[in-house]
Amino acid sequence: MGKITAAITGIHGYVPDYILTNKELETMVDTNDEWITSRTGVKERRILKGEERGSSDMGAEAVKGLLKKTNTAAEEIDLIICATATPDMLFPSTACIIADKVGATNCFAYDLMAACSGFLYSLATASKFIETGAYKKVIVVGADKMSSIVDYTERSTCIIFGDGSGAVLLEPSEDGLGIQDSILKSDGSGRNCLHLKAGGSVKPASHETIDAKEHFIFQDGQTVFKAAVKSMADVSEEIMNRNNLTADDVAWLVPHQANKRIIDATARRMGVGEDKVMLNIQRYGNTTNATIPLCLWEWENQLNKGDNIILAAFGGGFTWGSIYLKWAYDSNK
Repeated sequence: MGKITAAITGIHGYVPDYILTNKELETMVDTNDEWITSRTGVKERRILKGEERGSSDMGAEAVKGLLKKTNTAAEEIDLIICATATPDMLFPSTACIIADKVGATNCFAYDLMAACSGFLYSLATASKFIETGAYKKVIVVGADKMSSIVDYTERSTCIIFGDGSGAVLLEPSEDGLGIQDSILKSDGSGRNCLHLKAGGSVKPASHETIDAKEHFIFQDGQTVFKAAVKSMADVSEEIMNRNNLTADDVAWLVPHQANKRIIDATARRMGVGEDKVMLNIQRYGNTTNATIPLCLWEWENQLNKGDNIILAAFGGGFTWGSIYLKWAYDSNK
């Protein structure tokens, strides 16, 4: 019996129908398409509309599509981990709500919060349940309704974020495929540069916190940008060196879609050309935990069994990391 690794055996994504374009944002804040595009790479983003609709609704759609594509019954799922920075509510977990909405009655479920790095943290965590032989079918969901915490009068943040979800199925592999290595890091001293100040136990919601707009994203853009460029580039290079990979060995870089300039800097550091970089920030913006699975979903039919893929992310906390995996199936067959 060979070593068990955790392999992605299916992927699906979901984005809302409503498209918020740069042109529409020009009517909301003092900005323009050229300014937004040159600084972020974003042209449009999707927004979840409707009363009482949240991250679980998008996550459930992604999971339903995933189960259908992989011909998997909801009752077969052992565990669902949801990476989200915008849970439906503080408790119960969004993962529990997703499990209920898709009929996954035999699994346990929980959320994992690491801001924009949450999907990578969750993927690495889920892989251990597979590698130890504890479970056979684990779903990792990245889902965020960022529009719920964006101040649409603040031009430095409202131009960046969008809503969306993606989900992957992990199963055991004995063929040397799947997740090969992960490097995950954090530095809590970065918390003052990127956070949601109120709504937690330190500053519960009050009239004062609402009036002060402390339930919206705060970001020190320049500091975050510099930290993200260095951290994503460093960790991506580190995981390549640790696994004796050259740029020629890498089929795809799948970076968190935070900012095109950050993505370009990471690719340059790795020596990877633009033709090997998954990029959809222009259509969806930064969907936080959904960016990486949405990329994999959109590029699925271009992935081949055995492809070396590097995932990289950076988020509030600060948190960052990289995962090296070998794609486990011929998606275009």
